[in-house]
Amino acid sequence: MKSTITNNVESPIAQVIFAHGAGADMNHEFMMQITQLLNKANINVLRFNFPYMDRRIELGKRYPPDRIPKLIECYQEVINDFVASSNGDLKIPLFIGGKSMGSRVAATLAGEEQVAKLIDGVFCLGYPFHPAKKPEKLRLEPLQNTHKAILIVQGDRDALGNKSEIEGYDVSALCHCVFLTDGDHSLKPRVKSGFTHQQHRQSAVLAITDFIQEKINYG
Repeated sequence: MKSTITNNVESPIAQVIFAHGAGADMNHEFMMQITQLLNKANINVLRFNFPYMDRRIELGKRYPPDRIPKLIECYQEVINDFVASSNGDLKIPLFIGGKSMGSRVAATLAGEEQVAKLIDGVFCLGYPFHPAKKPEKLRLEPLQNTHKAILIVQGDRDALGNKSEIEGYDVSALCHCVFLTDGDHSLKPRVKSGFTHQQHRQSAVLAITDFIQEKINYG
């Protein structure tokens, strides 16, 4: 059984399902603060742990992430469970997304026709375009095969895909990238940039909120 946490608000404009990255669970400070900021924007948030992360927590051992097919299966189950709990009647728009690895899984699901029918869009916080120090091993397929709009919020010096690299990639016209000045893979800027990590997190959520509003208003 997957661990999940629901953070709902009164009169929400949308529902988000939010997946963690490879190394930190759904209760990591980054995940919790993004959730709080989304709640302040009147957006419901459902977080969950992938099974390998629950094993880590239960046994106190650092298991590596499961293979992508298993992660996809888990995320799809979370979506299906949520839809089933709504009796198939989604009263508000549903968006999926995640941090790093979680965003890669969400973007991959946007290429599945059955999932695409249920969701209104995808957001990615620090998309892992390639492994660290392996820019030749690109992970562009989810961004090329998507059936839904994808918002990518990326630090412009992200080691898993920086601005100069990304601008040369061939991805779907449905993908839109917002760059945060001097941000790393966690969106954190250096002090000399004049920005703070908190400011960049707020900017990321503002970008997500604008994205959601646009999809609600214009489809």
